[in-house]
Amino acid sequence: MLEKIGSYDAKTKLPEILRRVEAGEAFTITNRGKPVADLIPSRSGHRLKTEAAITNILKAKKHKTSDVELNELKESGRK
Repeated sequence: MLEKIGSYDAKTKLPEILRRVEAGEAFTITNRGKPVADLIPSRSGHRLKTEAAITNILKAKKHKTSDVELNELKESGRK
């Protein structure tokens, strides 16, 4: 269930509420006790993160690592 917040509080505390929504919380905004809107995190932010992750994976796949490089990395990690 979404946390309820009155329209006046939503107006006066908007920056704080937006930070909380960005962190993943969701709210139902009420007017005189009646629900009028749901404020939920945007899915476009997740989409941008997903696209960046895919781009990084594709870049990593393009880079070929030789056996010599792999052995050097293994040895440097064991120090």
